[in-house]
Amino acid sequence: MNKPLTSLAPAAPLWARQGERLSRGLDEAAALSRSLHDLRTGYARRIGAEQNAVAKNLQARLREVWSKRRAPERLARDLYAYAVDAAQRGVLFLDIMREVGDAFNAQMEGERRPVLVYDYETLIDGRKMERAVNYALVRIIPPDGAPVDPDHRPFMIIDPRAGHGPGIGGFKFDSEVGVALAHGHAVYFVIFFPDPEPGQTLADVCAAEGAFVREVAARHPHAPNPAVLGNCQGGWAAALVAAANPYVTGPIVLNGAPLSYWGGRRGENPLRYKGGLVGGAASTLMLCDLNNGQFDGANLVLNFEEMNPGNTWWMKYYNVFASADTEGPRFAAFERWWSSFYNMNAAEMRWIVENLFIGDRLERGAARLGGLGAIDLRDIRSPVVVFASKGDDITPPPQALGWIAKVYRDEREIRARGQKIIYIVHEEIGHLGIFVSAKVALKEHDRIVGLLDAIEALSPGLYEMQIEQLEPAQGEARYLAGFEERRLSDLAAYDDADDDETPFEVVARLSEFGVDLYEMLLQPAVQAVASPALARALARAHPLRARRTLLSGKNPFVAPVKPLAEAVRAARRKAEPDNPFLVTEGIFASAVEASMNFWSALRGAGEEWLFFAVYANPLLARLAAPEQPAPRSGVGDALRELPDVRAALAEIDRGGFAEAVIRVLILLARSRGEVRQSRLERSDATLRTVEPFASLGEEGRARIIHQQALIVDFEPEAALRTLPDLIRDEADRKRALDLIAYIVGDPAEMSERTLAMVGRLRAEFGAPVGALPVERDAARAMPTFETAEAAK
Repeated sequence: MNKPLTSLAPAAPLWARQGERLSRGLDEAAALSRSLHDLRTGYARRIGAEQNAVAKNLQARLREVWSKRRAPERLARDLYAYAVDAAQRGVLFLDIMREVGDAFNAQMEGERRPVLVYDYETLIDGRKMERAVNYALVRIIPPDGAPVDPDHRPFMIIDPRAGHGPGIGGFKFDSEVGVALAHGHAVYFVIFFPDPEPGQTLADVCAAEGAFVREVAARHPHAPNPAVLGNCQGGWAAALVAAANPYVTGPIVLNGAPLSYWGGRRGENPLRYKGGLVGGAASTLMLCDLNNGQFDGANLVLNFEEMNPGNTWWMKYYNVFASADTEGPRFAAFERWWSSFYNMNAAEMRWIVENLFIGDRLERGAARLGGLGAIDLRDIRSPVVVFASKGDDITPPPQALGWIAKVYRDEREIRARGQKIIYIVHEEIGHLGIFVSAKVALKEHDRIVGLLDAIEALSPGLYEMQIEQLEPAQGEARYLAGFEERRLSDLAAYDDADDDETPFEVVARLSEFGVDLYEMLLQPAVQAVASPALARALARAHPLRARRTLLSGKNPFVAPVKPLAEAVRAARRKAEPDNPFLVTEGIFASAVEASMNFWSALRGAGEEWLFFAVYANPLLARLAAPEQPAPRSGVGDALRELPDVRAALAEIDRGGFAEAVIRVLILLARSRGEVRQSRLERSDATLRTVEPFASLGEEGRARIIHQQALIVDFEPEAALRTLPDLIRDEADRKRALDLIAYIVGDPAEMSERTLAMVGRLRAEFGAPVGALPVERDAARAMPTFETAEAAK
């Protein structure tokens, strides 16, 4: 008699679990298929609608031009005038291209200098340091009429090392350098040389930049710690320096700086997918090996140009052609920077790709830098100002701001750790405009530099900087800034709230696997083939170099352009601005740009679709599932256990005049939810000049502001109740109320919540209920320690 199949019973749960996994995998695959279909159809509708709108606009402009009746002889004269004008502009355009090509050749064959318009002196040459690096610290020599105060906070600017040379931060007089000099600050610049030093690493660079900061601080012993401005890739370098040197570095300003490389919005930021589409870091290592151990910076520049071909490959040059009489000097000056290709070595590029571009480890606290261990951005002690723009396609707001929500899981943690993070988002300026636009320099950078010291008076937290334009004074625009408190959830408006980072994690894991395979199987053969001669040949053949050389005087067919251009300038005949053929030329140029942007958008859509089709595949995601990092501490109730929080709460009923006034200012600021520039400047001036605050020094004031902010944040009611314990003398209470009234300003501008808080504060101090007294002339109303003592 056959026995029952009881031996299979233990396997039944296993088969059930496998069936559930299979079913779940099929459901995920079906969901991915639907998502990709929605993505494709959504792209088709959006791109098609944009193209139709552009086409209709161009057609309307064209009809408007040719709808006006013109006599045949007038039309013939217009055609002849346009033909002459276009031919002459063509010659002048070729001559401009020849000049740019000749300058490029001279730059490549000679000494490549920064594009700074200011004179400078070298203070530290990193090539002579114990761990040599191709960096140097220079001091900007102020021009006549721009005296600097050595006791003002000095500024150190780090430019991007992303394929180009240094100097874009001081490319114009109306620039970051110019604004800082205009405010009386000494300015120092971190430059770098075309080729890295042998064996140079990013850890060596970070150590050198730390030495630069300490040198700047030593040159200004009576000034606050140096402010560090980082442009684009120089931004994460500034963050590394500030995290590694927290007690030497002052405020850091991150201009268009990517610290969150996986951030972005669907359909808008295709550059973040490139690491996955090229197969990870192995392709970068192969390029380094073929180039004899260095990464050609021209490859990075080519990536930037491919992002916006309508402008970089067409409109930029058409604008030179259209205004060939005047555009030459401006275009040549910019090309001197844009075509100054600087290299990195394999170790540097590998660290950048694996920790930033693909691994995105910096914001997650997993990026290791030499002997420093893992870099934690929470180690930055100084205020951080982030400047981003919605028009920036290289560093969009999600990549400039996303790190904040990754590093700090709660805005209360920002306050608990005593950090001040201020961000400002421009509506339309492009990536380079953040550094080179005169309008941005005279508005956003002017307010950032002008208020950087006053930010010390802010309580810790997350703020958005808002700038409004006032009535011009004597023909010059004036701007007023304010700081509005924000939550981390407010940053989600700049990113896709439901964006899943799993595909990017898959890319990072597969990239590690690909690098291992390359190093084992291909790298020895590639390195055996590589040589300095091959590296030089590849560099010369690069399309960005070949294009400029082809249009230079080295080309015998281009050499005759120079005398021909001189003859054209002597006999120049411009067409009238309303010439219909000239206007049609401009419309045609716009149509070409729109067409190139259309195909670029289609390419970007295809790249995004392909990226998710490959790396969002549920099977691949399981095969390459990364280890889940341990959750960071300091969230929720655990914040109370932080040493700073526990120490502050233990001192809630202890202190004196300074602690009480600062606590009241924080309570009023929290009730209002914003800090206006006028209030911030009065608060900063008071804390710096009025006793007992002035004698505390910068560190002492910062310590009390942090302590009182923690008390208000964690025990707001107790913070109010214990105020009388801090100031027991009636005269001191009156003096405190007078000082607070001067700082907070006109009660007519207060919100209801702020007025209610004022009433509670007066009640706690035993003063009559009502608004704080305030004089209309704030300059004369400022109480001082001396007058208060005299009154007593």
